[in-house]
Amino acid sequence: MSKAFRELLKKVGSGTHTSKDLTRSESAAAMRMMLLEEATPAQIGAFLIAHRIKRPTPEELAGMLDAYDQLGPTLAADNMPWEQPVTVFGNPYDGRSRTAPVTPITALILAAAQVPVILHGGNCMPTKYGVPLVEMYQGLGVDFTKVSLSQAQNLLATTGLSLIYLPHHFPLADKLVTYRDQIGKRPPLATLELIWLPYLGKSHIIAGFVHPPTEDRFCQTFKLRNIHHYTTVKGLEGSCDLPRSRTSIIGTNKYPTPSTWQRLHIHPRDYGFAAKDVPLESTTVLVEKLQAIVAGKPIELMQDAIWNGGFYLWHCGVCPDLSAGLAKAEEMLIQGQVKAKIQEMSQQIASF
Repeated sequence: MSKAFRELLKKVGSGTHTSKDLTRSESAAAMRMMLLEEATPAQIGAFLIAHRIKRPTPEELAGMLDAYDQLGPTLAADNMPWEQPVTVFGNPYDGRSRTAPVTPITALILAAAQVPVILHGGNCMPTKYGVPLVEMYQGLGVDFTKVSLSQAQNLLATTGLSLIYLPHHFPLADKLVTYRDQIGKRPPLATLELIWLPYLGKSHIIAGFVHPPTEDRFCQTFKLRNIHHYTTVKGLEGSCDLPRSRTSIIGTNKYPTPSTWQRLHIHPRDYGFAAKDVPLESTTVLVEKLQAIVAGKPIELMQDAIWNGGFYLWHCGVCPDLSAGLAKAEEMLIQGQVKAKIQEMSQQIASF
């Protein structure tokens, strides 16, 4: 048993009236001890559920991310040919279970438009057991599970799209996945994963959220970590996917001054995209729909892909306005540019 970890556990697990927040350095130490399994399974489970009940502070999240920086993988900015900052999407690792995601298509659209993208995640994961990114990409012919970390670096430099795959690239964090099922709730790890930055160069983090307090924690944590280019999205099931059933609520900050924070409200009806969000039927059906989108077939989920791809093309500076972004996203899908990007990535992985 770790006596040092026990003292940290006592601070966060003492109850509503007597528990105390950890300092940033204490939180980093606790995260390191969990990742390195210096804390016992009983201590780790107790810490995660106690922290879930208490709710992590921005200082605690910053400390946990400091430990991720120390022990986790990062992709370097060396020899990157891109003028645009690397866009890092933060989506819930336990996936989506109600609505059909189009995040893989959005990332492909951006990469094909010379906006490099990093995604990160693992396999099918508790507590939602939604469809993970790697399975959707496998259905499209891109298998990130076969890529080493150095090859992931190569993919980013050559194709503009890469994925940090926890089981291979960050096994220390992947070992903690089992606790999510055992405690039956998302632990604070699920929050920090949304704002993790596994890249050492100029970047733009896009983080999905559900509840407004979570967005506020994100912004304060970014400030503590000296990150000034970020976007928050009240997306479908906490993802970065914009809904078509309601107004999209987005926050954005580009420079290190508070005055650059902007709140955007994007109304799908203003652009002819208002509709019910497409339900997730099964992974098999979803993959078939994603394949149809890549083939340029006019199915309903194609509109979701255009809506999201168009927004991010505009938001990442490729297009001068949202209307132009929507037109370009549709053009890229119909004319086969996204399909060509998939083929390029598949060939690159095969060459490894």
